[in-house]
Amino acid sequence: MTRRPFDRLRAGQAQDGAAAQDGAETIRVIVADDHPIVRAGIVGLLESAPDIEVVGEAADGAEAVALAESEHPDLVLMDLRMPGIDGAAATERIVAAGRDTRVLVLTTYESDDHILAAIEAGASGYLLKAAPQAEILAGVRSVAGGETVLSPSIAAKLVSRVRADAASATEPAPALSPREREVLALVAEGRSNPEIARALFIGEATVKTHLLHVFEKLEVSDRTRAVTRAMELGLL
Repeated sequence: MTRRPFDRLRAGQAQDGAAAQDGAETIRVIVADDHPIVRAGIVGLLESAPDIEVVGEAADGAEAVALAESEHPDLVLMDLRMPGIDGAAATERIVAAGRDTRVLVLTTYESDDHILAAIEAGASGYLLKAAPQAEILAGVRSVAGGETVLSPSIAAKLVSRVRADAASATEPAPALSPREREVLALVAEGRSNPEIARALFIGEATVKTHLLHVFEKLEVSDRTRAVTRAMELGLL
């Protein structure tokens, strides 16, 4: 298990896509990847952002779980295929611990089974390592802020898979209001609550209320599962 302290980056250091806002809280991240060179590259990318601090590195799922337990990070950036406990199993254990740590999968694998396994384990996002650096940094910030993030190719595969499953399902879908469908559709696009509020010309509190109603009707507890469940039922 490797841990490294990281010095705070000098004020004004470049950040891909945007400058950190004054007084913004630092996002504490653990990077889990079994390839040392790849892991070092990811850490280097995260270190380039003034608002992100890497508080630990793990070479396998067991180390990721142990570090999440000891460091209480905001987010774990998780690879999927690792020796011993894989990324999906590690994700499930971290989420089951009941803390506020969220998991963003960052991997080279985009098969249907890998995607569904990660989401069912409780991951809040799924990005590919080939994604632009700015997209990865934005994904870290979004997931740490409570949002759901899916690469476009991953979202397309997920939509195709769950719709195929829905075609053979007989379970009746709950009735969502037109506004609830609008809000959920924007969630599926990766929009944050403030972005949804602006798009629909409603308040953030109203967006949250609609989402709570959606969660209750779909019998889910988070945004990611709400989107996948809606797709399974043919609501999106």
